[in-house]
Parts: sequence; structure tokens; C-alpha cells
Amino acid sequence: MLKDIKYTKYISMLLILGLVFGCNAVKNANNKQKGAVIGSAGGAVIGGVVGNNVGKGNTVLGAIIGGVVGGVAGGYIGDRMDRQAEEIENQVPGAEVTRVGEGINVTFDENSGVYFELNKSEIKGPAAVTLDRLANIFKEYPKSNILIEGHTDSSGSNEYNMSLSKRRAQAVSDYLIAQGIDASRFTTKWYGEEQPRFDNETPEGRSKNRRVELGIVASEALKEEARRETQE
Repeated sequence: MLKDIKYTKYISMLLILGLVFGCNAVKNANNKQKGAVIGSAGGAVIGGVVGNNVGKGNTVLGAIIGGVVGGVAGGYIGDRMDRQAEEIENQVPGAEVTRVGEGINVTFDENSGVYFELNKSEIKGPAAVTLDRLANIFKEYPKSNILIEGHTDSSGSNEYNMSLSKRRAQAVSDYLIAQGIDASRFTTKWYGEEQPRFDNETPEGRSKNRRVELGIVASEALKEEARRETQE
């Protein structure tokens, strides 16, 4: 099932949603209804809460929450993101798909779809198959924009890891662009070993930290469509 995001109380508007946090991951109530309640100010508060809950420096989540529209228009966007997230989960097995507010967070590590050989950044084999499927979904939803982030474990120097994460993030965006996705939809960033999600002291943790994360958000065109269709 899709991972959901629930938010804790910080302002009375959020109390309406009955928000509850987990310790290691944020879990969510119905995204469509929640999007219809949260306004821009509420989104800013939620952004801070998400950051505190999942750890310092979760830039994908920050980008998703930072672009929240809220109101009925937010519900319109959330409905479309629900559909897109379901397609990704169904068609890209191994991807960790999390619905966050009005966006989607997708994580690939070495065990879940987009695998890079040691110290390499080339897309091939199973990784190419995974990204081909993802590209087909992006074509179905042309009004979503995609943030791509590259991350590494703590092996090697800071400088080397930053360079490697850059090459891997750019390899993913370049591959998707080559499949016909408009380059203007992508933002590519890289953080080396700076944002671990797991313990770098264990082989399993290092494997999961060697990852590419995607943030899928509404484009300005989709936001305008949402406001127009809901007359906001």
C-alpha cells in the first residue's frame, strides 16, 4: 500500500485533520480531503513539522510541502497525485512511494529499482527498465514537475561523494529526458553523504543510503487549472 503522511497538531486548522505522527516516517490521512483544508500558511507550518519529524535536511519533503496550494484547489491537485502515485506503485515494483500533502516522494535504493554499480553512474539493465516505466507515467501526467536528488553513503571522501551523487542524479534526469520528458519539468540536486536516512555503520544502512529520491509536485499550469476548475 502507499505510504501516507499524517501531521501532528500545531495550529487549530491542523487539529481539524486529526493529525498523528509516527517516529521514523510521517503517515497521512486522506490526501484529497486534507488538501482541501490546508492553506498556504498551514503548509508552511506543516513543512516545519515534517522537517522536525523525519530528520534534518529532508529537502524532497521540504520542496513538496513548500509548494502547497491548499483549499479546494489543493484537493483537486491531491486527487491527481493520488492517481499518479498509485500508478507508480503498481507499475514500478520496488519503488518506495509516499504521498505527501499535494505531492509524491519516490525513493530508489540499490535494492529497489534504480541500481548503480560501485562508483558508477550509468543507467542500464533493471534501472533502465524501471525508468522506462516511470517515464511512461510522467507522460500521462504532463502537468507535474519532478525534483531529482542524488545521495551516497559515507564511504569515500566528502568531495568524491558529492561528485558521485551529482553524476547519478543527472544520469537519471538525462535518461528520462531522452525518453521524451520535457527537460523544463526537472530540477536536479545532489547531496553526497549529507542526508543519510539509515545508519552508515552497517552494510544494509549504507546500501539504502546510496539512493536517488524524486519529489513530484504540481506545475504552475496544474495549479492554475486547479484554481480555475474549483473557481478559487
